[in-house]
Amino acid sequence: MKLAIVTDSTCDLPAAELEQLDVYRVPLYVNFQGKLLKDWLEINPKDIIAGVAAGAALPSTSQPSPQDFEVVYKQAIAEGATDILCITISSDLSGTFQSANIAAGNVEIPVKVFDSRAASIGLGDMVKEAAKLRAKGKELDSIVKALEHVRDTNYVLFTVASLEYLQKNGRIGGAQALLGSLLNIKPILTVEDGKVAASGRARGTKKAIKELIDRSQSYAQTHPRPLKISFLHIQDVEAAETLRQELKASGLTYEDMGTYEIGAVIASHAGPGTFGLYMHTEPDA
Repeated sequence: MKLAIVTDSTCDLPAAELEQLDVYRVPLYVNFQGKLLKDWLEINPKDIIAGVAAGAALPSTSQPSPQDFEVVYKQAIAEGATDILCITISSDLSGTFQSANIAAGNVEIPVKVFDSRAASIGLGDMVKEAAKLRAKGKELDSIVKALEHVRDTNYVLFTVASLEYLQKNGRIGGAQALLGSLLNIKPILTVEDGKVAASGRARGTKKAIKELIDRSQSYAQTHPRPLKISFLHIQDVEAAETLRQELKASGLTYEDMGTYEIGAVIASHAGPGTFGLYMHTEPDA
């Protein structure tokens, strides 16, 4: 069996890392300034933030078509794949999972489409885990079992610099956004059951970082296996690095999986200055 791994662009793994992992990527789309652009290939978070700051309307986003996935599946088959594992963004955040499944019915080899129930590097962590286990010669069933563990223990915490994007995208009301901005309120957000959810709030960035660390420590206390943490941001690597240093100083034991920038699709909804972390525990060997 030669297993091909496919994912979508919201995994937020850089092209060089995906190439090193030997993973195919199918981009989502961002509709911005009258153009439909491929996430990470034709548009990045910096483009959106600069455009909106200059007066452009906020972008909208859309899923890949089944045909987009079918093209990549057939490319993998042409390159010798006998099975395909496709890992997508949460089906509650996007129709990408559905498109990947429709395309699976149009190719002649088995395709397992796995719903990560996550986004950004939470999805990326699963892609990396799948590639690592494939390199060790693991069969598809055992890879999926490991991914289920990562999915079940996945925990994201993040905050945003401004409530503007959340308000304009209809996530919060205008009055709530105005009051939050006046009081310098930073929402603490997470993903629950595959959807973005409010988890708390803090006044100011320093208190938001403390809240992220306190919740990370609480998570570690209830999840005794070795902990892996990735840091994420939107055009604010300094905030992610401050969080890393503060978390390290807290004494929490974990494996640092690196820092990643969130792509244009999710940046369209969260805005600049977003930062946080994704964590999960080590699956069985």
